[in-house]
Amino acid sequence: MNILTGLINGMIAGATPILLAALGGGFTYHAGVFNIAMEGMMLMAAFCAVWGSFIFGSWVAGIGLALAGSLALALIFILFAVYLHTDEFVTGIALNLFALGATTYLLRQSFGVKGVFAGPGIQPVPRISLPLVSDIPFLGRILSGQNLIVYLTIPAVLLSAYLLYRTRFGLRLRAAGFNPMSLETSGVSVNRLRVMSLLLCGIFCGFAGAFLSLGYVNLFSENMSAGRGWISLAAIILVSGNPWGLAVISLLFGFADVLGIYLQNYRIPSQFTAMTPYIATLIALYFYARRQRQEQTDDIF
Repeated sequence: MNILTGLINGMIAGATPILLAALGGGFTYHAGVFNIAMEGMMLMAAFCAVWGSFIFGSWVAGIGLALAGSLALALIFILFAVYLHTDEFVTGIALNLFALGATTYLLRQSFGVKGVFAGPGIQPVPRISLPLVSDIPFLGRILSGQNLIVYLTIPAVLLSAYLLYRTRFGLRLRAAGFNPMSLETSGVSVNRLRVMSLLLCGIFCGFAGAFLSLGYVNLFSENMSAGRGWISLAAIILVSGNPWGLAVISLLFGFADVLGIYLQNYRIPSQFTAMTPYIATLIALYFYARRQRQEQTDDIF
């Protein structure tokens, strides 16, 4: 029973940053922006969260600076990809490399350490104990005692689904990706919608990065996003940016993540267990590609 609850809680924790980043990326996906800068946004947010929490002694300040760091990269992406019309893929790669180099440099300059910074001065995002719910056998250990950001992720999925499929903004956003020229001729600015989608992505990635460094663990390490932004991108592609599908696929990736950690108890080298979520991503993309090829074949015949 303890092992099962541990696996479920680990799955939820592992899925949270992937899901948050994927929800933000879902907006850019529907707006017709191929945003691969989510990895860099998460990493920058993770560092800023630790820096703010340590300097100001407040996890609230940490989250605020995490959002600022992520939005700063989003604004750079907007400037180059939306207004200067540079290649989105190249811009995203550049921002990811910039975030990796900048956080490594700032880690050493700010704290005088290499690799990892951890200490009692870092205030983590608190866990919330739900009255009465915590007393429920088995489920109480899962539903209660989760990190605050985990609980915020649930309404984030609901809000994203509502905005995309139940509002005029969502209709226009999807039109910006599906047929931008028609949307422009109707008097709606496609660039403005894409800017809004990237800002929303920056906010979601900010929370994802803050959870990584102040919720999932209580430290910052170099390149701690560890490909989660790429996994989020794969999840978006797999379910075509649908928030409900993103929730399900993120839980599957989260389970693969915690399974890799659990397998270390059986003396399997950590280098192999760390590959588990990425192997799951490749398998999922393989079946997605097969499904797409089959649909194209059916359309022909």
